[in-house]
Amino acid sequence: MSIVLLIVIYIAFVGLGIPDSLFGAAWPAMHPDLGVPVSWGSAVTMVTCCGTVVSSLSSAALIGRFGTGRVTAASTALTAAALAGFAVAPGFPWLCLLAIPLGLGAGAIDTALNNYVALHYKATHMNFLHCAYGVGITVSPFLMSLALSGGTWRDGYLEAAAVQAAIMAATIAILPLWSRVGHEEPAGEKGDDPAPRAASPLALVRRRDIRLACLVFMASVAIEGVCNTWCASYLVSARGMAAGAAAGMVTVYYVGVTAGRFLSGVLANRLTSKQLVGLGQAVTFVAVLVLLAPLPLAAAPVGLFLVGFGNSPLYPNMLHLTPRLFGRDLSQAAIGVQMAASYVGSLTLPPLFGLLAEHVGFWLFPVALLVLSVVVLAAFLGLMALKGWRPRRPGDGRA
Repeated sequence: MSIVLLIVIYIAFVGLGIPDSLFGAAWPAMHPDLGVPVSWGSAVTMVTCCGTVVSSLSSAALIGRFGTGRVTAASTALTAAALAGFAVAPGFPWLCLLAIPLGLGAGAIDTALNNYVALHYKATHMNFLHCAYGVGITVSPFLMSLALSGGTWRDGYLEAAAVQAAIMAATIAILPLWSRVGHEEPAGEKGDDPAPRAASPLALVRRRDIRLACLVFMASVAIEGVCNTWCASYLVSARGMAAGAAAGMVTVYYVGVTAGRFLSGVLANRLTSKQLVGLGQAVTFVAVLVLLAPLPLAAAPVGLFLVGFGNSPLYPNMLHLTPRLFGRDLSQAAIGVQMAASYVGSLTLPPLFGLLAEHVGFWLFPVALLVLSVVVLAAFLGLMALKGWRPRRPGDGRA
């Protein structure tokens, strides 16, 4: 039963990735159809991101009251309804309105399942969980392109809503398993997990260790956001690549992310989470140096692939470390704050880089990646030193 539950959790994370890249793929066709400027698309993504921040910060209270299974099923239903709403939205204001439940649902699924896997499964499963997310975010633009080739962007959103509805049905069907596998009994009964400790987000961010963890997440996600948003502009403006070829480099980056998380999951039985993060950051530094060096243009896709490959182990492994670093009773609240910080990073730092690059030049792209990588490494090492934390042994799912 535990394996069945884990499989459905993986499937839910594939569904979590689908909306994240669907809008970007569809927007070039959406904005002329809706009669709005192309720049207005950022408003929809910002509203979605704000929804994820709110649901992340409130996740501990919701899960404490209703349980992980019910929150996951309800949140999946919320995202399915929002995607269906996008498909029939009569105008742009409706997209902004529907972005609210889309963000709320996505943030709740993200925080609930990450904490559950961190508490009850080994590090290898956490890495494969985020590999599943990579599958969803990589496949989504392909699905939208198929819809656009034979129909409209609305068809693509209907297909995505249908997939999400099927996932919702699966999460509802397994609701009884959450209690049968013995993971959600209150402390003092059958299970040995301590009861979740109530902690406000404001109280948590006053702690230096939480702030350092949040900085790790913010800078790491900012690397992803800068690559996703600006790598094509960098390749065209600073390296002279054709626009059509540059657009495909985002896919190269996300293939690196998915491959990195898959390999991280395989290696998690031999290496600790701390070692995986360290090795990943070493690869990221090498990748940034490839982008900085005066190499032929053909080296740029290699650099982008390696940035995604190296940066990808950090997010799942930091989440898996959370119960060990901050306590199992505080893990849900801590993960909620950390993920809210990551959403804030993705919301603010890539646009700030865009403003800077517009005035200075897109040659700053690899420089920005280098600065963010240094911040990630410094904050991570500072957190480890502050906690005086040492891993137990490779492969035990606790390090």
